[in-house]
Amino acid sequence: MPIKAFDHVNLRTGQLDTMIAWYDDILGMTPGWRPDFPFPGAWLYLGDQALVHLVGLDRDVAAGTDLTLEHFALAATDMDGFRAKLDERGMNYEITASDILPVVQMNIWDPDGNHIHVDFDRSEYNG
Repeated sequence: MPIKAFDHVNLRTGQLDTMIAWYDDILGMTPGWRPDFPFPGAWLYLGDQALVHLVGLDRDVAAGTDLTLEHFALAATDMDGFRAKLDERGMNYEITASDILPVVQMNIWDPDGNHIHVDFDRSEYNG
């Protein structure tokens, strides 16, 4: 059976409420329906797709030390608007505009240190 689509990423966190707020504020993902699992967590939706599944831990995840996921990527539009939002919030980010990539990547990190790159069409990049 061939793979047909990306479904979701599952992240463990010791700061569930902070992560829910960050993904809502920065990436526009809102909490929605989640099965009644016997452990804390949240499913964060973009439209009707739950893209990020958070699992609450009873301990903090030290940024960059307990992580096994290098990154996940999202496609987006309005690079200038997204950059303005990050600047307004005082967030660090890195832009990768390589000639070998068909997109420009804005690399960000969530409160637990998970690497996310948000990809924009090269035509949106003003170098």
